[in-house]
Amino acid sequence: MQKCLEEDFGYTGGTIDKLESIPGYNTNIDEKTFIENVKKIGISLIGQTLNLAPADKKIYALRDATSTTESIPLIASSIMSKKIAAGANKIVLDVTYGSGAFMKTKERAKELADTMIRIGKLANRETVAVITPMEEPLGRCVGNTLEVIEAIEFLNGKMENDVKEVVLELGSNMIKLAGKGDNLEENKNKMLENIQNGKALEKFKELVKNQSGDVSYIKDTDKFKKARYIVPVYANRSGVVTSLKAEDIGKLSVFLGAGRIRKEDSIDNEVGIVLNKKVGHQVEEGDVLAYIHSNDEEKTKEAEKDLLKIYGIE
Repeated sequence: MQKCLEEDFGYTGGTIDKLESIPGYNTNIDEKTFIENVKKIGISLIGQTLNLAPADKKIYALRDATSTTESIPLIASSIMSKKIAAGANKIVLDVTYGSGAFMKTKERAKELADTMIRIGKLANRETVAVITPMEEPLGRCVGNTLEVIEAIEFLNGKMENDVKEVVLELGSNMIKLAGKGDNLEENKNKMLENIQNGKALEKFKELVKNQSGDVSYIKDTDKFKKARYIVPVYANRSGVVTSLKAEDIGKLSVFLGAGRIRKEDSIDNEVGIVLNKKVGHQVEEGDVLAYIHSNDEEKTKEAEKDLLKIYGIE
């Protein structure tokens, strides 16, 4: 069974980039190795190969050239072609909406979800879509190494509520499709139990080790290389955080080097933003809103100013 996410928004690094910030971890494996990994430990992660849905890359390039990147039929066919070609017989889709997603409204996200479910049905693949908001960033961290560390903390039981809600919703549906439990709430409890007893973390270590990653970084996240500058950004007024657009945070993280503007751009794994305050949080003047992780002093100063503008405080 395979879970797929709506395509990466394009501002921050993709899933492959994040995982490859773990020293040694290799997603550039062939399909034979991928299948062997799944048979051996039940899980594997691989980047898109050249012969997996080859027409998709050409269509994707045409979407850019013809300004049709937001076309629902083209997005749906791009996502579903890869899932079906990869051999998934059960698919759980995370379809996001808001400033940090392709679909800006819940209605458009539902339209996309319905289209992909119909494609799944036509291909005889049982498909479920979960629609989730992405108006503000999910969790606290934006940036490759920072997000990996947050994921490891999650598996150690330190869970941000919004991340927990999405993970449990997606996972409980995956368990149901796999025929391992029809009650979603009971499935969520099973997941929490396997986080609390350490089995989920051990499986992640197994995944990393099996694809040549250095597991010692999972055991001790302090080993990850840190950005040269880690700078707090202080609130310049009191109030409640009313807005924190994921799109703006994403663009700012790209400015710092955490994502690509062009395909050929390199990514700086250490940089990014850690959010200390999010929507709904009470803020006093002088409180730390966020921490900027940067390897460029001038960019750090500019990012501080921009981040204060991104935070809506009333």
